[in-house]
Amino acid sequence: MQKTISLKLTPSEAASTPSLLTAIGHSLSVPLSHIQGYHILKQSIDARSRQQVWINLSILAFINEPPSQRFISPIHFQVLPKNAKEVIIIGAGPAGLFAALECIQLGLRPIILERGKDVRSRRRDLAILNKEGTVDPDSNYCFGEGGAGTYSDGKLYTRSNKRGSIDKILRIFHQFGADESILYQAHPHIGTNKLPQIITEIREQIEASGGQLLFEKKLVDLVIDKEHIQEVITSDGGHFKCKHLILATGHSARDIFSLLYEKNISIEAKPFALGVRVEHPQQIIDQIQYHCVTKDTNLPPASYNLVEQVNERGVFSFCMCPGGIIAPAATAPGEIVVNGWSPSKRNNPFANSGMVVQIDIPTAYSFLKKQKTALPENHPLLLLAFQQMVEKLAFTIGGGLQVAPATRLVDFCNNKLSSDLPSASYLPGLMSAPLKEVLPNFVHQTLQEGFKAFGKKMKGFYTNDAIVVATESRTSSPVRIPRDPDTYVHPQIKNLYPCAEGAGYAGGIMSAAMDGQKLAHAIAQVEGLN
Repeated sequence: MQKTISLKLTPSEAASTPSLLTAIGHSLSVPLSHIQGYHILKQSIDARSRQQVWINLSILAFINEPPSQRFISPIHFQVLPKNAKEVIIIGAGPAGLFAALECIQLGLRPIILERGKDVRSRRRDLAILNKEGTVDPDSNYCFGEGGAGTYSDGKLYTRSNKRGSIDKILRIFHQFGADESILYQAHPHIGTNKLPQIITEIREQIEASGGQLLFEKKLVDLVIDKEHIQEVITSDGGHFKCKHLILATGHSARDIFSLLYEKNISIEAKPFALGVRVEHPQQIIDQIQYHCVTKDTNLPPASYNLVEQVNERGVFSFCMCPGGIIAPAATAPGEIVVNGWSPSKRNNPFANSGMVVQIDIPTAYSFLKKQKTALPENHPLLLLAFQQMVEKLAFTIGGGLQVAPATRLVDFCNNKLSSDLPSASYLPGLMSAPLKEVLPNFVHQTLQEGFKAFGKKMKGFYTNDAIVVATESRTSSPVRIPRDPDTYVHPQIKNLYPCAEGAGYAGGIMSAAMDGQKLAHAIAQVEGLN
């Protein structure tokens, strides 16, 4: 007999198998000897009470029968026949990889062209970036095998549950090496230390099925005839015949947006968010969120999610990384971009989060006009130019190479230059600097009021033990590549399928992966395979 039950346990009870079995037996009123196993279906933390943090569990218990495997069989990926129709995929991030896996299941042969390097080679370039501040424009935290997600955390939660099969994506990650906990945790997370091997396993599966993943193949030109892309040209002189093209280049491929603009392929400016990274000692966040002096060792490092309206403009936390590290995420020399990531154990002493402000076209245009930038307000690359200018200002104000401008949190809100900075996780180094010279006034002032409001919501958050680092500017794409809502094809180019974050249709690993799957199905339908 199988029974699904809900339990509310203390962290120590939830972490102990004997205690968990006892709770199952008590809930079902059966002897422990009758309980032969269980699966955790869902798990979440409830820290609302000041007296006790609770773990909420949904459990499938097996009574007087052996427990079944969670999955009877793995998801199958066929070996493609030699005559399988080809799909060119630009970009090996989550959208490109999951589009490729879905193509294989549908009988299509994916050919992925990735501008960057494989995960191992990419790791060496990231080491140079962190130690020497040297940016490789094609191999960095944004570009390379696995995309931005590989070396920036692997958070697997999304609100986009109507866009595709979340369960299937989680199952695939688990099948290729992710811990089983991602299948049931409320906020699943893989960790930067584990993702490279998982991404390697996915690539090997694509190749074993007859697909290809080619590195250092940067898209530089498109041959277009009769509203169709006939050929894709890469920087090394490669020419690839093209029947269907999935463009999954991510939100930072500025050269791709410029290429589309030069080819008169319609694109449009898309509002996004920009701001800073704020970093606290993790202990402070634990004390605030868990209402304790010392965190229970059975609890994970605490996180938070904050949002506020300031003068009708939204300011909110983004990509919060408990036990994490702030990383240099620039994709070109002469700019400063910061992002955050956590290892699987989230055991670093700091907690960081993006704190960003909504950017719209009128305010961006006003800012650029004052900077004597000549782009008209209706230019499709207007918001990209705004993003790039702020990143360059951060570089100018910073300490050279990838040394980022920073200040203590309370000093930031009081327009005060910090006399010193606390210890921090950002490896290239920080320099105390007036961030009001980096951020546009409306962003700076909105963040100031937002931080004060967050300090009222989370007592202890507003402290000079925290630092503010500029700039967090790659929250999403500042450009949208339009597509038909039903066929997902571009309105001008009838075999171009704009995909995921770089096209303005996703917001993280999960939603990007689902978007890639969806476009594979759209192409299969055109080929009569769906």
